[in-house]
Amino acid sequence: MAKGGNVRVTITLECTSCTQDSVDQKLPGISRYTTRKNRSNTSSRLELNKFCPYCYKHTIHGEIK
Repeated sequence: MAKGGNVRVTITLECTSCTQDSVDQKLPGISRYTTRKNRSNTSSRLELNKFCPYCYKHTIHGEIK
């Protein structure tokens, strides 16, 4: 039988190297991906190497809230 509860959660991955110029501050991470992870197996924050269309290269995308 399957375990109850929400073991798999949807997370958002954001580019850590590119920045977006705002009015008076720099906002990190223009490129974003969504994926799912198993909360019981991977309790720490996830970091994957994904393609960023704004940097035109593969960069590290980290999990955000």
